[in-house]
Amino acid sequence: MSCTANPDENLQKAVVKIREAAAEGAQIVCLQELFRSLYFCDVEDYDNFKLAEPIPGPSTDVLSSLAKELGVVIIASLFEKRAEGLYHNTTAVLDADGKYLGKYRKMHIPDDPAYYEKFYFTPGDLGYKVFKTKFATIGVLICWDQWYPEGARITSLMGAEILFYPTAIGWATSQDEDTNTEQYNAWQTIQRSHAVANGVYVVSVNRVGFEQQGAMKFWGGSFISNPFGKIEYLASHDKEEVHVHTLDMDKSDRYRTHWPFLRDRRIDSYQPITKRYIDEE
Repeated sequence: MSCTANPDENLQKAVVKIREAAAEGAQIVCLQELFRSLYFCDVEDYDNFKLAEPIPGPSTDVLSSLAKELGVVIIASLFEKRAEGLYHNTTAVLDADGKYLGKYRKMHIPDDPAYYEKFYFTPGDLGYKVFKTKFATIGVLICWDQWYPEGARITSLMGAEILFYPTAIGWATSQDEDTNTEQYNAWQTIQRSHAVANGVYVVSVNRVGFEQQGAMKFWGGSFISNPFGKIEYLASHDKEEVHVHTLDMDKSDRYRTHWPFLRDRRIDSYQPITKRYIDEE
């Protein structure tokens, strides 16, 4: 969905769209990153901290009631105020009975032109998380996390059957189409590789719309990859869309059996991955 500067308006819009998804048979509904607001990290502005809220808090109260009413799991990405001066980019998970199952705090925090997230967000300190919902055991990672195979691997090893990536990523409207295509393809490819390497579904949910006074077009392109990297659903780059898709959960076992990447991992050889960089002596 696209967003406005009015958080309550965005929340009500999300409620309407969750109802649409549930009416079409959805069991798990994932919202985009920071769906209650415009993507405010394009500037370093102290006033934007007023957008934050506790988790659990007002938004999870609304969504918990909705999850219980509709019998759906809701994955909700929010700006968390943990304490005075301490904030996180956090996703809460509400089970189909309305129970708050917990939260994941974004681990990888970017700092790039128009994505000044280090100004706002403290890196996550809860580690990687899985949530045993009524319908599946799910892993939740957030946006910049999607570029790192380590997070996807660890979350999969913890038992995630589906990896969800709430996202806010876009194109600067000043750049050329070849650059746009290259960036989108890289974004999709790296996430499809997580599906292949781990034998799990990957569901990536991005926002759409022009923000930052028209300087940024959030590229949508939300997609679902099966456990061998096949795109089962692809959204447009510019339209708001509610899509319900059925996942064949038996595919993970089938692909993992025929392509036994987990069996053949050499965990005894991976210690260097914990270093920032390996300098040759």
